[in-house]
Amino acid sequence: MEPDVSKHSRQESLHQAWRKPRSARAHGKHHGPLASIAPKPTDLRALNSIFQEWKISPIPGQWNISGEPCTSAAIDNTSFINMDYNPFIKCECSYKNGTVCHILELKVYELDVVGVLPDELWTLTFLTNLDLRQNFLTGPIPASIGNLTGLQYLSFGINALSGKLPKELGKLTNLLSLAFGFNNFSGPLPSELGNLTKLQQLYADSSGVSGEIPPTFANIKNLNVMLGSNTGLTGRIPSFIGNWSKLQTLRLQGNSFEGPIPSSFSNLTSLTDLRIGDLSNGSSSLAFIKEMKSKHLRSMVFAMGPRLESKETPCCYCCIRKILRNNNISDSIPVTIGEYQSLWQLQPCDFSFFVFPCLRDLSFNNITGQIPDSLFSMNSLSHLFLGNNKLNGTLPASKSPTLQNIDLSYNYLVGSFPSWINEKNLQLNLVVNNFTIGNSNSSGLPSGLNCLQRNFPCNQGSGSGIYYNFSIKCGGPQITSSGIVYDSNNETLGPATYYVTDTKRWAVSNVGSFLESNNPQYESSTSSHITNTSDVRLFQTSRNSASSLRYYGLGLENGNYTVILQFSETAFQGSFRWNTLGIRLFDIYIQGNLVSKDFNIQKEAGGVTFRAVQKGFKAQVSENYIEIHLFWAGKGTCCLPSRGTYGPTISAISVTPENWMSSSLYNMLQCQRGRACWMLWHPPNLRNNCHTRQLSFELLDLCNSLPSRKKNRTGLIVGIIVGALVSFLTIFAVLCFFRRKNGAHTKEDEDFLGIDARPYTFSYSELRAATDDFSPSNKLGEGGFGPVYKGTLIDGRVIAVKQLSVASQQGNTQFVTEIATISSVQHRNLVKLYGCCTEGDKRLLVYEYLENGSLDQALFEQSSLNIDWPTHFDICMGIARGIAYLHEESRLRIVHRDVKASNILLDSEFIPKISDFGLAKLYDDKKTHLSTRVAGTYGYLAPEYAMRGHLTEKVDVFSFGVVALEIVSGRPNADSSLEEEKLYLLDWAWHLHENERDIELVDSKLSEYSEEEVKRMIGVGLLCSQASPMLRPSMSRVVAMLSGDAEVSAITSRPGYLSDWKFDYKTSFE
Repeated sequence: MEPDVSKHSRQESLHQAWRKPRSARAHGKHHGPLASIAPKPTDLRALNSIFQEWKISPIPGQWNISGEPCTSAAIDNTSFINMDYNPFIKCECSYKNGTVCHILELKVYELDVVGVLPDELWTLTFLTNLDLRQNFLTGPIPASIGNLTGLQYLSFGINALSGKLPKELGKLTNLLSLAFGFNNFSGPLPSELGNLTKLQQLYADSSGVSGEIPPTFANIKNLNVMLGSNTGLTGRIPSFIGNWSKLQTLRLQGNSFEGPIPSSFSNLTSLTDLRIGDLSNGSSSLAFIKEMKSKHLRSMVFAMGPRLESKETPCCYCCIRKILRNNNISDSIPVTIGEYQSLWQLQPCDFSFFVFPCLRDLSFNNITGQIPDSLFSMNSLSHLFLGNNKLNGTLPASKSPTLQNIDLSYNYLVGSFPSWINEKNLQLNLVVNNFTIGNSNSSGLPSGLNCLQRNFPCNQGSGSGIYYNFSIKCGGPQITSSGIVYDSNNETLGPATYYVTDTKRWAVSNVGSFLESNNPQYESSTSSHITNTSDVRLFQTSRNSASSLRYYGLGLENGNYTVILQFSETAFQGSFRWNTLGIRLFDIYIQGNLVSKDFNIQKEAGGVTFRAVQKGFKAQVSENYIEIHLFWAGKGTCCLPSRGTYGPTISAISVTPENWMSSSLYNMLQCQRGRACWMLWHPPNLRNNCHTRQLSFELLDLCNSLPSRKKNRTGLIVGIIVGALVSFLTIFAVLCFFRRKNGAHTKEDEDFLGIDARPYTFSYSELRAATDDFSPSNKLGEGGFGPVYKGTLIDGRVIAVKQLSVASQQGNTQFVTEIATISSVQHRNLVKLYGCCTEGDKRLLVYEYLENGSLDQALFEQSSLNIDWPTHFDICMGIARGIAYLHEESRLRIVHRDVKASNILLDSEFIPKISDFGLAKLYDDKKTHLSTRVAGTYGYLAPEYAMRGHLTEKVDVFSFGVVALEIVSGRPNADSSLEEEKLYLLDWAWHLHENERDIELVDSKLSEYSEEEVKRMIGVGLLCSQASPMLRPSMSRVVAMLSGDAEVSAITSRPGYLSDWKFDYKTSFE
């Protein structure tokens, strides 16, 4: 799994290799004065329009965006991949005897462009290279991309594009490199991509596509790079991949493939980087690897990073990396493994030249048998991961000095240790095996390994444990928080390490190497403010892992326990930037049981970062130890915002008995000589209660005088039993009080039943502070839902707080509907929900604050905004795209039911955001309509819905038509201050249209406008407001007509409903 940031070098190398010499291109000396060479007018208009929409421009002096852009660096020998020139174009000026130029290459790289793909882009039909990597582009890739048939290099990598990949990509038959990874696409890989027979590189990792790899891909036999990790690919891995004989890199981990690995892979003799993981069903073997024979390794150096691209690099041949982790491989490692040149590179090599490790990962399989001595003797290996298999026997007697990171954990190895375990800088993880461990033969290993062999024998006494809890501050120093002492865990861990505390109370084991990272971080820290916690120290450090991170509680008393895990996502910062698009996913196991699959910290925090997340789980201890396992299954992004950003991360752990009032006083107190002690278990509703904390501190004084072990307990227990009984009764009374108090929260939890992802919940006090106690000076307005206030959170975010009025017309059902709907969709033109508050009878929604208010205020009220015509038009386009997303592109098909100007909000850049989803309905496009109670606002209601309650997505289309006419005219759909013929906007618009006077509808405040765009918008508005829903276009068709990609359909006669309708346009109902 690799984003564009780490594969630039390979794409650029391929690009350079295939680029034709520029001697044939027009420079000034070939074609006379540059002033006589002009770009084609359509290219110039398209380029200006694209850059204007994306709000970008070239660096002054490099090339000219106005007039004649095909000058200076655009036509000289400046390399297209020169990062100092960005954005950038390259032109060819040999057309029509050197008098006309065309734009052949366009680069807009890592500029954080926010927007959609402009329609003008598809008019640049001479393009051979289009590089739009690392921006925040949204929306779908349109079918019009099929116009760019000359493209050889196309990259949309690392954006927020959505929708299905268009089949028209199959028309780009000259493509050599195609990258659409790290986006939000849906649906299958188009079978038409099989037409791209020249394709050499395909980057589809983390793209969102799903389904089986189409059979037509068998035709793409020139591929040398195929990245398809972390997608939703299913079925069996096709055997025809074995015919891609030029393939060097294949990555398919983090999918839902079924086994086995095809035997045809033995034909992939050029393969140097193979990563397959997480196969279900079917048992695989190593037979295909045994048959591989790489015959061409001497002639190439596999470029794994910038330092390997130079021809001056001493040739170490290839550093071959193979990851076949978690694949149900049932086989043994051949004794003659050293003879397989294709898998193990034997030639001596100066590894200081390799940026990344030479690695073999066969962990989490069912590999049996003994470890061959020849495997450990291979000079090419630096990392070897064979953990979580069924290996037996002893360790090899010798080891190559280059092999410095070895994981053999969770096997059945026995015997004593060879002398090489004492080598300096060696990392060796041997936990959970059956080794015979003595002081003499394990002196080179970290202490405590005997406690981490099978059955975890330490501190069990006579079959019972001596500890009742433990707490860990992962990656940081010891702290005391809410009376709980969190032990320090700031020891250095690496790719194959473990650590056991001096008291043998808990331990940690880490396995995995952060591939592609020059500076792997197994611990992280932040000084940023963490919200949703009373103690930010818990989240200022964290422990990270590239594969498998396990924490163990040792010597525990058997019984039921509560496990509290604390997380905070701090790797992704900000919004609407390419480097915030990363997703971290990992699995959580407790006692070997999967308790959370694809756990996403940011999702649990309501979609934000730097917010504390606490997860609680129940666990049973029956053999005096507990295992908490965080496991990366290959899913999520790998390299955003930087390479090596993936895998589990955790900030703190606390494990306490579930039954806090046990028969023994020692089940309530845990004491350790020379250390603080605390109550073993704080019920969640008592943890921050001052009375309970004071009582616990009183018990602390008593506890400190007790011995650390079970011996000599009887006299002490008898001596303090009376005091303990009093303590018990006091705590029991407090428990009863808070249990009754917390009963009121049950209804709040019921509010969110059925919602996939419960939103982040703010406290009422937090929102009171943010809004200055809901000060009238912060009031933004009031709608049917209730008043809306501006506020500022403690982390600096400016928010809008919608407060449910006691007499609200929407009520609790609409409150929950709005949360459920807006939480399930994300789009540039939809308002963003930060969270909610459901404290007692209070109901509040917390949204992003949008500086320019609502559209009706901007259009109809006295305003200093002075919106020009291009902004009017862009607002209309944005609304159309947002509704099209709800109807056709989102995972759920949603009808808003209340599209109107007051429900459209404008941000600082006048980008429109559709809001108020309290009346939204899910829509099944297989049904002709839904029959439902009418809801919405008069003047925006479609006739079939207002009169018969028939609901389809065409109801929103009608409402949009009204809004479009309001945007053109700058007036509401009904205005009693106007003369009779102008009172109703639809009546007046039709009157002007029928008399060919459409332009008279334009807002008089607009001094300049595009007549063509005005007529187009009016035509679309009238078409959307047709009486029959069948005559109204879909919203995707509306977008195409507004953008000029499609003609505005012929408009039939005036709808009959106009003569019948008289309404108060300000009235809403539900």
